[in-house]
Amino acid sequence: MAVDATPVDPGTLIRSRQYQGLLVLAAIIGLLVSLASWGFLALVHEIQVGVYEHLPGELGYDTVPWWWPLPWLGLAGVLTALAILRLPGHGGHVPAEGLKVGGGPTQPIELPGVLLAALATLGLGLVLGPEGPLIALGMGLAVFAVRLVRKDAPQQVLGLMAAAGSFAAISTVFGSPVIGAVILLEAAALSGGGPALSLVLLPGLIAAGLGSLVFIGMGDWTGLSTSAWALSPLDLPAYGGPDWGDFAWTIVLAIAAAVVVFVIVEIARLTIRLVSLKPFVLTVAAALVVGGLAIAFHLATDQPANAVLFSGENAFEALFEEPGLSLSALTLLLVFKGLAWSISLGNFRGGPTFPALFLGTVAGLLAADLPGFSETPAVAALMAAACVSILRLPLASVVVALLLTSQAGLSVAPLIIVAVVVAYITTEGLSARRVALRPTSSDAA
Repeated sequence: MAVDATPVDPGTLIRSRQYQGLLVLAAIIGLLVSLASWGFLALVHEIQVGVYEHLPGELGYDTVPWWWPLPWLGLAGVLTALAILRLPGHGGHVPAEGLKVGGGPTQPIELPGVLLAALATLGLGLVLGPEGPLIALGMGLAVFAVRLVRKDAPQQVLGLMAAAGSFAAISTVFGSPVIGAVILLEAAALSGGGPALSLVLLPGLIAAGLGSLVFIGMGDWTGLSTSAWALSPLDLPAYGGPDWGDFAWTIVLAIAAAVVVFVIVEIARLTIRLVSLKPFVLTVAAALVVGGLAIAFHLATDQPANAVLFSGENAFEALFEEPGLSLSALTLLLVFKGLAWSISLGNFRGGPTFPALFLGTVAGLLAADLPGFSETPAVAALMAAACVSILRLPLASVVVALLLTSQAGLSVAPLIIVAVVVAYITTEGLSARRVALRPTSSDAA
């Protein structure tokens, strides 16, 4: 999301007639982008269900064969490699970089590559979420709409409307225009957005707010529910409030979560370097490795391979069903899905947020058996810590974790805040150390 760095008086500009006209355009863009986002998410969901649930039965299999993920993930690798290597935009940004919103907006010509890579990645089982492609989709469609109205639109207007489009798009999976606004504004601020961010907020909220009407209407008209992809609160036990033991465990576990996520991202960066040696062949190989991890989990636990595949936003409920997964199954799920997420982060196209939240929840269920700890604070703390460790957005991570734990009550909020702060500081320290240890050109010489 690009914001013009030219000094402006936000108050004067907001009162101007030109800005009010932009708000009307933002509302129109919000409706357009939300409709497109709904179609994109519905298509991803239909691909997932069609390939992994309906197709085996249609081909005569009574149960899904153990090898089923391999051909589809191989196809995902081929399509993603084609999008990255042959189409403009390289399929979108690399999710190992976090939730990237800096730089210029996605251009319309880049959208085919972004959509192809995202549909292959998300629909066929790789471990990433939809928020990255949605941001690109919102930006690209907004730029396209503005240029239809005015071909010579100034860069500031393009940036403003691209931001509004991204608000509308990302709000679809977080279930609230406010949460989408917090995430994107914090990301833009950390990217150097500056005081002009206040100019982005109003168009973005209008685009996201009116765009939500599209989801309500399309759900009623088609019968398709957004619950397949939108976040909703977890079914956690009510929580009365933290004690000193809860705070102690939260600090220790937040540090551990930050270290684990840091290692996962470092492995992702290593795979990027390896795959770049022969991009097409090794991208396909990376997808097959993800399939192998899913199959290994299935054979070791007799749980569905799908538990390792996909981003996890529609699998939270299964974690809390009775009887729950054993500690050994949860441990293997954490290991295998963590590795699959790492490979996906480095070599495919999607968003990093939802797998982090899912893995944080799995780790929380494991940590719930620690002495003096319980399920609700463990899940809340580790989910928040994992989220901030990958996104580097403290406020957004607090808001998302509060959304997902809202059924347990607001008493869990202090633990979420402590977990986010501790994990964020730990991640920043590890990143600074990695940069300090990186060999310079003079050292290499």
